[in-house]
Amino acid sequence: MWKLFVILGAINAAAAVGFGAFGAHGLEGKLSERLMEVYQTAVQYHIMHALGLLAIGLAAAYAGSSASLGWAGGLLFTGIIIFSGSLYTMAFTGISWLGAITPIGGTAFIAGWVMLVVAVLKA
Repeated sequence: MWKLFVILGAINAAAAVGFGAFGAHGLEGKLSERLMEVYQTAVQYHIMHALGLLAIGLAAAYAGSSASLGWAGGLLFTGIIIFSGSLYTMAFTGISWLGAITPIGGTAFIAGWVMLVVAVLKA
């Protein structure tokens, strides 16, 4: 399991850097100020939670895999897809109702971090 989360973390960190660079250089002047802020929020949360996936992978490598760590990593990854994914899509398309599903991803982030605490307490 630890390899999966390190790999997912590294891939997502690389993707977040790519999205950030694209936003800074390729989207300049193409998105409204509001949509650019939405895009930047997506990148910010994407990179933070990619690092969280790396941390979970390293914790599993150090302390051993557990169901709680599996849930923590799965929830952070799901959060990246739903939270950052909905914001990226909203920024590119301007479809504002996508903001209604963004909190589902935020809830997954919170639950993932809570599960990391549970995993550490159980270790």
